[in-house]
Amino acid sequence: MADTADPAVPPVPTPDEEAAPTAPDDIDVDGTPDAEAAAPGPDPGPDAASERRKEQEEREEREEDDRGYDDLRRVHQLVNNNFYGVVDASQAAFGFGAPSSPGLAPGTIEPEERDHALRFYVPPQPCFDEALGHLNEAALVVLTGQDNCGRGAGSLALLRKILGGKAKLRSLSPANALAELAASRDLKPGQGYVILDYVGELRPEAVQAYEIGRLSEELRRKGSYLVITAGDAARRRLALRDHCVPWQAPDPVELFDHCRGILPPVGLAPEIEKELLARIREQRRPADVVAAASALSCEGPTTALDTLRDRDRELVQEWFGKRPSADDLLALAALAFLEGIPERTFEKECAALVAHVRNWERSGETPVAEPDGSTGAPLTGAVAKQSRALWRERAVGLVTTEHRPAPSRDVGRSERRVVFTSPRIRALVIAELHDLYGYELWYPLRRWLGELALLGDLDTRTEVARGVALLARYALVEVDENLLKVWSEGITSQRVTAALTLGFMCDVEHLAPQALNIVQSWLDNSGPGRAVTAAMALTGRLGSLYRLQALNWLWFLTHRGERIAFSARRSLVLLLQTAEHDPERVLFTLRYVRTVIAQAAPGTRERSIALRTAVQLLEATRLEASAPVTAALLRTVPDSARHLGSLWADVLHSSNRSRGVGALCRTLVQLRDDPSVTGAVRELGETMRNAMTAQQWAALCRHLSIALNHPDYAIPGTHQLAQVLIGSLRGRAPAESRRSLSSLISTPPFPSARGGRNK
Repeated sequence: MADTADPAVPPVPTPDEEAAPTAPDDIDVDGTPDAEAAAPGPDPGPDAASERRKEQEEREEREEDDRGYDDLRRVHQLVNNNFYGVVDASQAAFGFGAPSSPGLAPGTIEPEERDHALRFYVPPQPCFDEALGHLNEAALVVLTGQDNCGRGAGSLALLRKILGGKAKLRSLSPANALAELAASRDLKPGQGYVILDYVGELRPEAVQAYEIGRLSEELRRKGSYLVITAGDAARRRLALRDHCVPWQAPDPVELFDHCRGILPPVGLAPEIEKELLARIREQRRPADVVAAASALSCEGPTTALDTLRDRDRELVQEWFGKRPSADDLLALAALAFLEGIPERTFEKECAALVAHVRNWERSGETPVAEPDGSTGAPLTGAVAKQSRALWRERAVGLVTTEHRPAPSRDVGRSERRVVFTSPRIRALVIAELHDLYGYELWYPLRRWLGELALLGDLDTRTEVARGVALLARYALVEVDENLLKVWSEGITSQRVTAALTLGFMCDVEHLAPQALNIVQSWLDNSGPGRAVTAAMALTGRLGSLYRLQALNWLWFLTHRGERIAFSARRSLVLLLQTAEHDPERVLFTLRYVRTVIAQAAPGTRERSIALRTAVQLLEATRLEASAPVTAALLRTVPDSARHLGSLWADVLHSSNRSRGVGALCRTLVQLRDDPSVTGAVRELGETMRNAMTAQQWAALCRHLSIALNHPDYAIPGTHQLAQVLIGSLRGRAPAESRRSLSSLISTPPFPSARGGRNK
């Protein structure tokens, strides 16, 4: 799906794809610094000791934030942040065999994408016709109901019905998009809009009934339509109450028969068909029915029945139905939040959970007990207990042990780890814990999780974040109020854990908008700690999914205090680093930064901030290595040379010239032995040359020639590649200019200088 700036709410217009921003006129050909760079610094305060203490505190905060970003970088190296490759499609409203439902990420929904999503669609009645009537009358309808009942597919089907099969649709952000759309004058005629999993507006005055009425009138006038999907709580919002239609899933047997009519037929014995239909009638999620029909067609009735029986769920429910002892219960609860860490670490943290429960019981409150209220086995800790062997008896079929290498370690250093036998069991265990046990378990469990977020190592905190994200599926308000809000303004380890939790919440489609809303709430005058946490959170799946919103908010944060601005710039760099294998997201990010530079007036603080951000992007290294990310992009991302060239041109004739030249030299060094990048380097040079005057271009050649004689860059092959860069447009210059440019980049006389030996 294309992810371009939404025409209804354009925060930053996209620059012309065929033209680089005009070269600024705020410097001379010799590279005189921008006006803002020459501005005097703040006057020191009268109390020198107080100023020193303040500087020390700021330095410590910066170091803490640095450690936080180092942790995030390590996690992003191990976790695939490409949303489309990792999202849990089993939790989607209509699975369709795709990683994510169309429209989840804001942008254009192509007709082919929509039709593929609706290939098994059956309109549920009477709610479909009722919603269609609302849409025809008011051009606006809100589909409410429980998650996974098919609201998202219903929104696409309604717009296809009313606009025709060839119409493109626009998906808008679920956070504040309705307020922005109501205030926008950029609604396009004949356009279909969807807002999936709408979470409401943060500003109470943002959307009122009057504004909704105006939006409806404007939609009708332009022949456009808007479908919103939301939870049942939307029906209680006065502004939307008159536009809500309760949505229901289609009849499961009807949907199953419809799928069988489309898929290749499979013969069934009468008894198998009877059992299959009986299982189908029990299903409440359309995605499960579609999955069973697909399994029947592709793999036969046995696989289809296994899909419907959900053996994992049966095993988990059977285990909890036996009313486990407190020892077994706490061990499984700990594993639900710490799966996969080394067994020795898990045992230590499990013992800490037991200690929290003991302290809770000694306080005089009700002890942890079975669901019926009876007390479990005492929490004894005898050495002769053979606790590791107990896993064979305490969680048969649910838990196993296996040897896994540590992250980024040699395979020979693997350790034994306790894991669930199936990836789904972890979520199912947390669901049962939430459904069956109350405050007596969850109070000490929350204190234990808080301690892990505070003191645990990075691997432990990452697994805590995964587990808390799973808990958010069933207890979002509790997770937000009791864990995330506390961690978001804590120390670095807690803030990183909160940021990772929000990223993992995006594995479930209906939680992604909630994570977005939580981040936005931290940006609204909630203090510097939460603002930094929000910036960290936007580097992961949230930044991948909600690209435009993430860039807008991070750009906003670059204008805040120095600590927040520093974090925002680090987050922008991390966004580019994690997008290396997603060309569309790379170009989107580079295009955005180009735009803010082009829009910033020469000599302003905004331009200085934009250039400072750009040079950090150009200096960035890859996540997996110390090589420049720009070199990787020039190799693998078509059209990146044009965007990078525009950024380099802006940076090179500003006060950031020396850093820009250094980044350019490092990129050339990295690419020197790769003949396939010659065309990209030539395009890079052409873009830079087009954005500069002849004098600025000559100054660049001079500075680049000097820099390339440095031992770190005087490596065979680098000067030849620099000649490709500088000589890319030599034919357009006068002969004298051509000769002068050619002489500026010459082969160094001492190729064996330090860093230049070719061993």
